[in-house]
Amino acid sequence: MDDVYELFTRGTQLLEAGHNHQAAVPLSRARDLAPGQTSIREALGRALFLTQRYEQAAGEFAAIVERAPTNDYALFCLGRCLQLLGRHAEARQPLALAACMQPSRRDYRRYRDQARARAGS
Repeated sequence: MDDVYELFTRGTQLLEAGHNHQAAVPLSRARDLAPGQTSIREALGRALFLTQRYEQAAGEFAAIVERAPTNDYALFCLGRCLQLLGRHAEARQPLALAACMQPSRRDYRRYRDQARARAGS
């Protein structure tokens, strides 16, 4: 059996080196072994996002939000995935929550406003 920590470490090293496709492999295995570990799911979500696998990335960030509803970064990333999937109305809520939690983050506010405009409200 693979060691979760070793898989996570290898995956994050690959992610930091810009090898996003390769990073998804050990991170997926680590997630499967420890599905409740939000740090693993966040790294996997980032790898999936960076490889434009937005539907899968949204699933990872949604799982984090389910366990940690005040995780502003996961909310933001979930919203961005939904935007990039063209689901602007759905993206409004997580982006608005992230912007409320971290009002100093311009990027959060910018994408929140973009989702509002593109959703038509």
